[in-house]
This record gives sequence, structure tokens and C-alpha cells, in this order.
Amino acid sequence: MEQNTNPETLSPQGAVYYLFGATGDLAKRKLFPALFSLYKEGKLSEKFAVVGLARRPRTNEQFRSDVYDSIVEFCRYKADDAELWNRFAEHFEYMSLDINTVDGFRELSKLSEQLEAKFDIPGNRLFYLALAPALFGPVSFNLRDGGLLECKGWSRVVIEKPFGYDLPSAQKLNDQLSQVFKEEEIFRIDHYLGKEMVQNIQVIRFANAFFEPLWNNNHIANVQITLSETVGVEDRGGYYDKSGALRDMGQNHMLQMLTMIAMEPPSRLHGEDIRDEKVKVLRSLRNYKSSDEVRENVVRAQYSEGSARGKELAGYRQEDSVNPESTTETYFAAKVAVDNFRWAGVPFYIRTGKRLPVKTTEVVIEFKSMPQNVLFAQRHDLAPNLLVIRVNPMEGIYIKVNAKTPGADNSVQPVAMEFCQSCQIGLNTPEAYERLIHDAVRGDSTYFTRWDEVAQAWEFVDKIAQAWGEDKKDLQSYPAGSWGPEAADKLLAEDGFHWWPVNGQDEDKVIWITNSGK
Repeated sequence: MEQNTNPETLSPQGAVYYLFGATGDLAKRKLFPALFSLYKEGKLSEKFAVVGLARRPRTNEQFRSDVYDSIVEFCRYKADDAELWNRFAEHFEYMSLDINTVDGFRELSKLSEQLEAKFDIPGNRLFYLALAPALFGPVSFNLRDGGLLECKGWSRVVIEKPFGYDLPSAQKLNDQLSQVFKEEEIFRIDHYLGKEMVQNIQVIRFANAFFEPLWNNNHIANVQITLSETVGVEDRGGYYDKSGALRDMGQNHMLQMLTMIAMEPPSRLHGEDIRDEKVKVLRSLRNYKSSDEVRENVVRAQYSEGSARGKELAGYRQEDSVNPESTTETYFAAKVAVDNFRWAGVPFYIRTGKRLPVKTTEVVIEFKSMPQNVLFAQRHDLAPNLLVIRVNPMEGIYIKVNAKTPGADNSVQPVAMEFCQSCQIGLNTPEAYERLIHDAVRGDSTYFTRWDEVAQAWEFVDKIAQAWGEDKKDLQSYPAGSWGPEAADKLLAEDGFHWWPVNGQDEDKVIWITNSGK
């Protein structure tokens, strides 16, 4: 594939990208491949430079070799065009930096001016902090005091989750950042918002006349959001044992997807208008008022020994760097209420966990059943209609409807009509980090989280965490390789519902009509 040089697809301005934590896992797996993909697709002009920053010593040649190895292993494009690779690699510089002293930042400022002159970059600077949250403030202060924000163009900072451990710690981080950057210059990244099908939720809802009129409590029975992982904590035991599923996944990914489903139509397709509507959803979440309400509506559990695909799996407490007596949850499920006119009475069920049978992220919208004792409902147990949005790893949507069984006399069976995006265009779709980095350099904050979103999400999650801190006895267990504790099924059964099968799980007998030939 040749590099795309169409000026309409190029980023409107060049910039210097500063990657703090350039020798870390995130840079290796996501950031370097994302930058190469953007370059190969022509979404980076030649007016750019990347400065890798970390404490360990590296020469420019060693750093570029690391970047090449990263792209070979993780990028969706091959670095098989030597001329293209060499043009790309010459934009990369490395600098060993002690982030705790301002002198190094002054040297970095001098290097920045040299790179801007070399590549004709108009003074725009994007600082990507792939660092521990405790370092966000000190690095920001040193960027300011080291003169790096005294540039001709714009300055923006991208920060990774977790943004704090709870609302007070998040507030402290935000206060520090706000002393250096304006809110519109802070890009809090949640890579789930960069996924194709999460962004597609708005199009499905607001660009189809037969969905939006039904998108309310008159027609929808419940909404289910599943984010399941087959892996355990791997080498993140030390971090995860202090975080758990609620803070690691619930406060950000799960609630962000919920807001995309539940938000009102924005007045304009403008980033701030869209984020305004998401904040309204978070403000409408019904907070649990007591520990008893948390126990009634939220299930937490931890995986024990089990097996999957013939392989024996250790329990969470046997994992490296995990406290043998840990009460950290690796799974949680919750019944959530959105108290506004559109959604009053519609339960939102969310669940996420590690060591589950299938890796998938899906949203299921279950529509209300047909009235009983009317027409076909008199003679058949009609299945409810479903709209399923598949986010990861397969991307697409399907609609489950009832139809006549071919050749039978008024017999009815469920039929699923599927659009499989991954089947149509392959798995070589843009990665979330590509979209989000491209958006950040263009100043489009639509799919980044604003401070009031973060604060509202923490306020909701903190009530749950506080209740769990008061009573450790409600922690349940589930075998690794299973779908979690029975209590998560009872959460829905009490309302007359059940978890619908996800992609890769055994499904009810369904006739498929699909663009993939399934």
C-alpha cells in the first residue's frame, strides 16, 4: 500500500508528539503502531516529529529499532516499504529524561525548537502522558516551568486512565492539571470511545427513522452491556489488586457505553454538545442510597480455580503479586436505573469480569414482547425482538425478529439479520488509538471524557465501593472459565429477564440472514 497523500485527509496542522513512557508497554503495543498507521494512510503530514521520553538511556538508532519491532509485531500494516519506513523513522528522536527535575525539560524545549525548524512544524505540541496518574501533576508543572508551553501554536495533553482512584483523588489530579492546562487542552482518553462500533451507536440511533421512535421506555424492556475477558490479571496483579473490576472497567468503559446508548439527541454534531448529553445521563443515574441497596442491585465476585478449553486455571489469589487473602473483585454485575422521561422503568444491566468463557463486548437492546393472547402470540411463545451491537472483537450489528418457518403452517421461529462489519472489510479496521490520536491533534474532543463526566462517574462508583468497604462478606466466587456467580443471573431473573448469549456463546436456535454468508 502506497502512502496516501490526498491533502483532504491530511491532518490540518503538523505537531511535535511527546511520548512520556516511550519504553513502556502502551507505547509498544498501541502508540507506535497507531502513529505508523496514520502516517501510511496519509493522516500525518510530513510536518511532524515524535520525541520518545523515558528514564532509561537509548540512542536514536536503538529507539527507532524499538519502534520498528513494535510495528512488526503489533501494527495492522506491514513495514515492508523501506523508503516509506525510512521517511517515517527519521521523524523519531529519543531523550532520556528525569521527569522530577525541571532542567531536563529545559533541554527538551531546546530539542523541540530544533525539530520544529527541521520539519517546518508550526509550534503545535501534543504531550501524551503514558505514566502513572501520580505523575500527571509534576510533569505538567515541569512542562510549564521548562518553557515547553511557550510555543507559537497550541499545546494539548493526553492522559490515560485511571484518572484517580475515587472522586477526591481525581479532583486532586484535575486541580493540578488545571493549574497548567485549560479544560479544552486536556484530552482524557478512554480507548473504548475510539472503537468503531461504539462511535457507530450514534449513527444507528440518530440516522435511522425506525430506531429513534422506539428508543424509549414505551418499547424497550431492558438493556444489557457485557464486557467479558478470558484473561486473568496476567502481569498486572499489583495494580489490579488495588483497583478491581469496578474501578478498572466500571467507572470508565461500562458507564461510557451506557451514556452512548441512553443519551438524548444532541442539538448539533459538535463535541461539546455530545458530551453535554452524556453528562445529563450520568446525572440521571440513580445513586444507591444505602449498603442494602448496593447488595440488592450489585453483585461482586472473584474467580477461583477452574478450567477452560482443557487448560487448568489458577484462582485470582494464586496470581503473581496478588494478596493471598485479597477481597478484590474480578467480576461485577449491576442493575442500573436512568431516572429521566425516556428511560424511567427500563433496567440497564451491566457486567464485566476476567476469566470468563468468551472475550467480547456487546450491547443488547431487548424490546418489549407483543401483547399476549393477540394473533400469533395466542399460539406461539414469541421471542422478544433484539438489537445487538457487537463492539469487540467482532464488529457489527444484528436484529432478531420473528418470522414464519419456511414450509410450515403459520409456525414462527426467530430470524437474525446480521451486518458483520468485520466480515465485510476484514479485521484491518482502524484501531481506537489511531482515531483518538488523530482527533487530539485536530482538536476534536468528542470521544474524550470531560472533567464533569469523570466526576459524575466517580460519584456513582464511589457509593458502591464505599458499601463494599463496609462489608467484605458479600464477595462471591466463580470458577475461572465460567460466566460468573449465580447471583448475577438472579439479578435479571427477579425482573423476569435473563442474560442473552453473546457472540461465541451457544445461542438459541436461530436462522441467520447475514452479509457474511454465515
